[in-house]
Amino acid sequence: MNLTRELIIKPGKKVRLDDIDPDATPGFDSREEALAALEQNKARMAELDALLYAENRRSVLVVLQAMDAGGKDGAIRHVMTGFNPQGCKVKAFKAPSTEELDHDFLWRIHRAVPAKGEIGVFNRSHYEDVLVVRVHNLVPKSVWSRRYDQINTFEKQLAENEVTILKFFLHISEEEQKKRLEARIKDPSKNWKIAMADIEERKLWDDYQTAYEDAISKCNTKWAPWFVIPANNKWYRNVAISQIMVEAIESLDMKYPKPSVDLSKLVVE
Repeated sequence: MNLTRELIIKPGKKVRLDDIDPDATPGFDSREEALAALEQNKARMAELDALLYAENRRSVLVVLQAMDAGGKDGAIRHVMTGFNPQGCKVKAFKAPSTEELDHDFLWRIHRAVPAKGEIGVFNRSHYEDVLVVRVHNLVPKSVWSRRYDQINTFEKQLAENEVTILKFFLHISEEEQKKRLEARIKDPSKNWKIAMADIEERKLWDDYQTAYEDAISKCNTKWAPWFVIPANNKWYRNVAISQIMVEAIESLDMKYPKPSVDLSKLVVE
């Protein structure tokens, strides 16, 4: 099954997250099957990563968004290990600094866009400025409502400069989030990941779902598509992301550059 076709959100479609089952596992019937496919995908990702780096003509940007405990860190840990750290950079976007607030909201994002030959992974992204900013009324609606068009323009500029953009929303249920937060409380090795803010933010679940639906619907273009990944099952989340990435990077039809010297005249003594 081509998971790109299965999980991509078609531009122009109004997204309703309640209509997408977070327990679904299209393309895979078992965890064992998915884990085997994940290993194959990671091996292929390593090959494509080397080719991308050698060609040095384009870059790939992966955007991960999710509710708290949605699995962004887990996806990075289990999927992105297929890439060479030399050419893969992960950037986590937290609350903006004073310096960042003194610039437009896309300033800190543009600075982190991967260079040619690199793969960049955003753990949260510019979409926070139409999500948390909207839900908490950090700026007026007249400000954040203009950002959808600004984001589309920004992403189009990147795409026209050979940046392949893949945006993943990791879709979990409210009950699954509850289980994961409770697990962080019970597991001493995960206590550090829980904060009172996580509990408070959970009370705003419906507001965030609405904000995500608008962000995905309004910023879903042919040059920067959204994929909604059913993510209650972590094993499915991982294999789905890896397979879509393989499908996307393979479609770039990259080629190794020609050698800069006549190889027939080289002798290694």
